[in-house]
This record gives sequence, structure tokens and C-alpha cells, in this order.
Amino acid sequence: MIDSAQALSGFAVGAIVGLTGVGGGSLMTPLLVLLFGIHPATAVGTDLLHAAITKAGGTYVHAKQGRVEWRIAYLLAAGSIPAAVLTLFGLHYFTNGIGGSKIITTTLGVALLLTAAALALRTHLRRLSKAQSPEVKRHPAYTILTGAVLGVLVSVSSVGAGSLGITALFFLYPQLKASRIVGSDLAHAVPLTLVAGLGHWLFGSVDMRLLLSLLTGSLPGIYLGSHFAGRVPETVLRFMLAAILVLVGSRLIAF
Repeated sequence: MIDSAQALSGFAVGAIVGLTGVGGGSLMTPLLVLLFGIHPATAVGTDLLHAAITKAGGTYVHAKQGRVEWRIAYLLAAGSIPAAVLTLFGLHYFTNGIGGSKIITTTLGVALLLTAAALALRTHLRRLSKAQSPEVKRHPAYTILTGAVLGVLVSVSSVGAGSLGITALFFLYPQLKASRIVGSDLAHAVPLTLVAGLGHWLFGSVDMRLLLSLLTGSLPGIYLGSHFAGRVPETVLRFMLAAILVLVGSRLIAF
């Protein structure tokens, strides 16, 4: 049975994602923990599968329009997926099941603060990245390492695949168009969130009823929000979202 309050929350978060392109895990997971009292591990696991489903549609659109650099997505996945698997098994082993609530909430809080900084400084970071010499060549190992860091963060907190991944790619590939960076990051996020989500499901930290309720609201929310994208000043939305993430991240660290 679908929970109307959870579906409404999914719709609200989906609309924000549609408007800004970010904010899915950054808002959904803390909302589930703080507002609905969902166990942190269950909130993370469920949101990961939710993200894999919703991001798949966005990846299809970007790929169809030729905005995905598949080599970058593969390099990121080469680091992130093994890191996610190792992290989940490590959590399961050392916390007697993926139940390390304090580990998860603290990591989630830190990830939210980092995401807030990435959002607030995005314009400055893009300007800085474009100022780099076009002759600069980035070794593939840097991209794989970036993927590994994202794999750890995402598997523990469900946060990082969006804003943090995009911010890192701006530095690694300064001459690449923003639309291709977003498309490549999104394409990488699908297998990462799917593998991490399935790992949580394997260890029993996914609520399928909650997942259905979130999808019922978020899919139309994303669709509606995407139609209003560009009509609301991006800078205003970005700083509002960053302010919310700072407050929520601080609250989770102290949770």
C-alpha cells in the first residue's frame, strides 16, 4: 500500500531534482531519517534503488542526445563499483549487519556539507576549471580514484554521485562542456546506485513498500519540475538548496 505522505515527499524532492538537476539523495535520505524516522541504513538502501530507477531515465535522454562520454563513465565505474562492494561488505562485517547508524548518519552529514559547498561554489569552480590550460592531460587513474571515493560515499550515505561527482569532473576535464559532464556523471550514477542499492537489499536494508511510495511521487515530480527548469533563477535555487543541506547535514552529524 502506498503511503501518501511519503509519496508527497517523493514528489517534492522530485520537483527539486527536475528544477536543479541535483538534490535527490541529498534531500531524500535525510528526509526519511529525520521526518519519517526510517532507520538510516534502510533510508540509504531504499533511496539508492530509487535513484537508480529515476536516474536511468535521465541517462537515456542524455545518451540519446549524445551528451555522455562513455569512457569517463567507465573509468568512474571502475573505481566506484568495487569500492561500493567492499564498503558494504566491510560495514556488514564490522557492524554486525549494515546497522551502523552513527557511521551512516555522520557520513551522510559530512557528505551533505560537502555537497552544499560544491553547490555554492559551482560557478567559481567552473570559472577556475576553464582557466586551466587546454594542454593539461589527466591520467585515467585520477578518474578511477574519484570514482572510488564516490563509491564509498554513495554506498554509505546515498549522497555524492550528483553534485560532488560533477564538481570533480569539472577539474578533471576542464575543457569538456558542462552538458557532457552532467550526462557522463549521470550515466555513471546509474550502475553505482544500482549495485550499492542491491547490496543494501542483499543485507536486508531496503523497504520495497517505501520504494514504491517514493517512486509514485518522484516520477511525476521530476517530470513537472523539469518543465519549469530555467524559469526560476538557478543561482537562487542553488543557494537555497545549499543552505538547507548545511542545516540538515549539521543536524545529522549531531544525530
